[in-house]
Amino acid sequence: MSQILGASLPEHWAVSPLKRVTVMLNRGSAPNYVDIGPVRALSQAANQDGGIDWSRTRFHDYSGDPTKLKGYLKPEDIIVNSTGTGTLGRVGFFNVAPDEMPCMADSHVTISRFAPDVVHPRFGYYWMRSEPFQRYVYAALVVGATNQIELNGDRLAGAPIPVPPLEEQIRVADFLDNETARMDRLSGRLNQFDRDVQERERAILGTLLNGQSARVGESLPDGWRWTPLMHLTDQLRQIMYGIVLPGPNVDDGVPIVKGGDVAANRLSLASLNKTTREIEAGYARSRLKGGDLVIAIRGSVGEVAVVPDELTGANLTQDAARISIGSRVSPTWLRLILESPAVVYQIQQRVTGATIKGINIWDLKRVLIPTPEPAQQTTLAAEASRVLDKHEALRTRVARHRKLIAERRQGLITAAVTGQFDVSAASGRVTEEGLR
Repeated sequence: MSQILGASLPEHWAVSPLKRVTVMLNRGSAPNYVDIGPVRALSQAANQDGGIDWSRTRFHDYSGDPTKLKGYLKPEDIIVNSTGTGTLGRVGFFNVAPDEMPCMADSHVTISRFAPDVVHPRFGYYWMRSEPFQRYVYAALVVGATNQIELNGDRLAGAPIPVPPLEEQIRVADFLDNETARMDRLSGRLNQFDRDVQERERAILGTLLNGQSARVGESLPDGWRWTPLMHLTDQLRQIMYGIVLPGPNVDDGVPIVKGGDVAANRLSLASLNKTTREIEAGYARSRLKGGDLVIAIRGSVGEVAVVPDELTGANLTQDAARISIGSRVSPTWLRLILESPAVVYQIQQRVTGATIKGINIWDLKRVLIPTPEPAQQTTLAAEASRVLDKHEALRTRVARHRKLIAERRQGLITAAVTGQFDVSAASGRVTEEGLR
């Protein structure tokens, strides 16, 4: 029995380096991007785990025969992201653009075009997505350090691939097409359930926290009022953004919160970049304390998070703003109300900018908050927290099922492309019951 990357193969299966079973194994080329052009360019952002995201493709300005382009894509090409931590190694399968436009891969994507009389493209695709190959990518094929890593082309050319008889490859590919499609449908139902939970949560919280009002000017319950956000904060620590030019990340420095950190839930010492103490010293007024709120004011505008105690003394960039909480305001209520429909609507109405969208501090301070008395804020926050806890339990269960499906999918792919079972006789099916 032969071996490949630690996995046993059936005796009649061969093993070959990729360079001997492909007719192309090269990076694409750098596009000349334009708003509208004759060729679609596929980047790493477009090559997602769930398939090619065509909304993330851009256009290349080109005159002439697109088939002569370096990086021109043909149906059944395999595309592999080739640079950057977190995206390198992601594998996609190209067929044709929805609008049937010619397509090319950019210089950060490698095209693997298999010789169809030796390796069936779908079998090659599943092998490159399998666990042994993905481990091998990072163990042996990557060069560089931190976020500058890239896939070494020469090493990739020598990477091994199992080569069973072609008819057996086709059976494996057909089997995996059917079974992964079944899993995708189940994942789709879970995703829809998750969206339904979120929509119900927004509706309940919107009614609960806004006094059943969704727009400024609509009537509020007795004792409520529309209050500018700046009047709900600590007047000695006003709403403000932070460091304009934080410089490069340094090891021994002051943590800084960017707008993207808020959206990605990265408010921890281990996750944040740091600026020098000399740069930060000029922005002492925007330092954070545990319990403050931070809100993204550029990019993912309106995302809100609570500052943990470990970030007391950290600072912000100009993409995020600090909201300190007034003494007569419930912290939990204020955080939730900032994410409620009435407030989100106002924030989005104040967003400006074309390329980089954002809200300025003057406008943010004047967002109107539907405000009950302090005692009722506490009561509403407690009721809202109960709703959130219940929905969070549902989302946790969905996430667990989603993880089980992903593990089952990866295990099934690995077993099939290494010949660990006979796909002709196996069902290998994931069902809702099997995931409970």
